Amino acid sequence: MSEENKRVVLDYVDAFNRGDLDGVCQAFAPDALIYGVLGWGGIEKTKPIWRDLIDSFAIRLHVEAMIAEGDEVSVRYVEHGRSLNSFRGGPVTEQGYEITAMEWFIIRNGKIHKRWGARDTATMFWQMGLTIP
Repeated sequence: MSEENKRVVLDYVDAFNRGDLDGVCQAFAPDALIYGVLGWGGIEKTKPIWRDLIDSFAIRLHVEAMIAEGDEVSVRYVEHGRSLNSFRGGPVTEQGYEITAMEWFIIRNGKIHKRWGARDTATMFWQMGLTIP
């Protein structure tokens, strides 16, 4: 089961890296809860946050480590991107960033049921010459 759960998370990462928001959302159960730095809630609450991040920063996640046990999967990434479009009305600097990010997932019935994300948003914005809105 652990290997199957890793595949669910890798499919989510692949969709995120392609900027495929529908594919990202399809990895989640309809009643999933998603906890992140910029907010938390279900898919409908989180989808606009992800759209802003994907469109503004062209985020790419590179899996450095993944551990799975039972229905839980933990991932450490190198995350990188670039200020390409305005984020929540802020300026565009075209500067890039690279940070370490981590996510923890609970997988049930082949879908992500819960997801927690932790990243150093302050350093991300600082590297791009932006202030956190």
